[in-house]
Amino acid sequence: MSSVLLTDLYELTMLQAYFEQRMNGHAVFELFVRKLPPHRNFLLAAGLAQVQDYLTNLRFDADDLRWLRADGRFTPEFVDSLADFRFTGDVDAVPEGTATFPDEPILQISAPLREAQLVETRVMNLVHYETLVASKAARSVLAAPGRLLVDFGLRRAHGAEAGLLSARASYLAGFTGTATVEAARRFGVPAYGTMAHSYVQAHGDEARAFESFARAHPENAVLLIDTYDTERAATKVVELAAKLAADGLAIKGVRIDSGDLGEHARRVRAILDAARLTGITIFASGNLDEYRVRDLVAQQAPIDAFGIGTRMNTSADAPFLDCAYKLQEYEGRPRRKRSEGKATWPGRKQVFRQYAPDGRLGSDSLTLATEAHPGTPLLAPVMRAGRVVAAPPALAAVREYAGAELARLPQRLRSLDAADPYSAEVSPALRRLAADIDART
Repeated sequence: MSSVLLTDLYELTMLQAYFEQRMNGHAVFELFVRKLPPHRNFLLAAGLAQVQDYLTNLRFDADDLRWLRADGRFTPEFVDSLADFRFTGDVDAVPEGTATFPDEPILQISAPLREAQLVETRVMNLVHYETLVASKAARSVLAAPGRLLVDFGLRRAHGAEAGLLSARASYLAGFTGTATVEAARRFGVPAYGTMAHSYVQAHGDEARAFESFARAHPENAVLLIDTYDTERAATKVVELAAKLAADGLAIKGVRIDSGDLGEHARRVRAILDAARLTGITIFASGNLDEYRVRDLVAQQAPIDAFGIGTRMNTSADAPFLDCAYKLQEYEGRPRRKRSEGKATWPGRKQVFRQYAPDGRLGSDSLTLATEAHPGTPLLAPVMRAGRVVAAPPALAAVREYAGAELARLPQRLRSLDAADPYSAEVSPALRRLAADIDART
């Protein structure tokens, strides 16, 4: 997924036209979200580390150039010019894990026009998807504070990269770990796994399946108990626990994946507690999302952990963000798009955040980058002259920061239901600049 040709055709057709016009002045583009999806009160920015990696390694290799020559759309001179193409620009961005809102730049690219234009598609692709998933995952984190949450979504994700990046994004947002092994290797996300129904079915005898698995994984025996009859399986777990105890082994947990999860959990908990197996946890999975998790928590269902997959990885109720990557300045002059319903605020910008006395978010201001304004500026340098300013923070540190950001949200924004919107106040200077540009065009 690192090919420079993983882009839209129009990026390349524009580049050839710019090349022929010898047009490559300094440009500033900003990536932002125009409006939030229904029932979303905030977004959690994610994907910056992947953007930095993409920009650092951006190259047209010999195979890319060969394909472009053979395609027939591009002149030989233009294709030759791409041989030494590199990203040499600057990037400013909000830190990953930052709570963001409509019209606030998440990322700003300042570079020669051809460079800033070419990267549009892939930069948007990376930031959009991880921000989408992190924002969805954060809602489950808010719905089940203190519970163990595991990403279960790889098998139904929209492709391998989506499955991998959603594991990263959900962990960033506060999930405890993932079932995706490659995410553990590549990103250091803690890996969690139990067993499938097929394991129980292959053995024929459920009790024997439980015992063989427990002995194979003595440190992490989590047994799936709803293949046949959930409560009967719980009694088998009780019998097995006594048998294993004689060998110094213990069952860590049981997983329920179907039916009325709350009711099954209550019955299973009663069976386990009656046998003084209070240390065995109950893990629930099966088409969960933040709304079902919220309901189970509200019912005080004795569930210790949740496996959440498809609905989170695909952000099923809001599968896309209305995001944009727009030219805001060219050759030192601010630019403004005025399309109906898609107008932009011109110029290179900054977002200043002020906090209420209780430490929660108080107000955001969208300003020109040259303005002095009270509050904390959110956009900070992450690349200069094509090089990363400092190594990206460890994912665990980003996760901790995201947790602090969620804690700073006013209570109304933490709700899973739509709240009164929180949006940045546009500075008078920025409004005047927009009016001046409108008067001239």
